[in-house]
Amino acid sequence: MLKILLPVDGSDNANKAVTDFIALFGWYKEKPELHLLSVQPPLHGNVSLFINQADIKQYHQEEGLKSLQSTRALLDQAGIAYQYHIVVGDPAETIVRFASEKQFDQIVMGPRGKGGIQGLLLGSVTSKVMQLAETPVLLMK
Repeated sequence: MLKILLPVDGSDNANKAVTDFIALFGWYKEKPELHLLSVQPPLHGNVSLFINQADIKQYHQEEGLKSLQSTRALLDQAGIAYQYHIVVGDPAETIVRFASEKQFDQIVMGPRGKGGIQGLLLGSVTSKVMQLAETPVLLMK
């Protein structure tokens, strides 16, 4: 079975990519195994000196669930099964490492997410994932 990784950040651009992907879902001969990935940025500074690890983990979990909420709603509405994962790290490097370690067949992404200037053709995260990934990347325009 085809394993597809769908990194999302909760942005309108990510939701557009998911909506476009849902429209193509019927093209696959057998329904792929779909995994959503939310990459949360690490907290900077000496935060861990003042806040315990459990609270930091809880914070990342809550932020990750928020960023997955709209995508999960779109997939639930379309009746498409998925699993989701929330991890912490540099977005591009973490997406590439996650895809490699979990042996995904494909990464599906929008051309850009929350960050960056709208005029750029590709967002920095998408561009970096395309450069670093050995896993094929399907770009939803």
